[in-house]
Amino acid sequence: MQLLINGQPRTFAELTETSSVLDLLTLLGLKGDRVALERNADIVPRSSWADTRLTENDKIEIVHFVGGGCC
Repeated sequence: MQLLINGQPRTFAELTETSSVLDLLTLLGLKGDRVALERNADIVPRSSWADTRLTENDKIEIVHFVGGGCC
């Protein structure tokens, strides 16, 4: 499956028409508690990741939350 992730075209042989957003995040090795995801300009709530199917040429934006700081 061909996807555009954060502006970069990527091909995933492991993903099919039944694959979900959660499958993609798992494949990328991303922890669900540290990312937000947008599919085709719509924010996908974490509670919907397993039910949101991917389609060829979807535009996915993934934002990683980074903690830190010091006094």
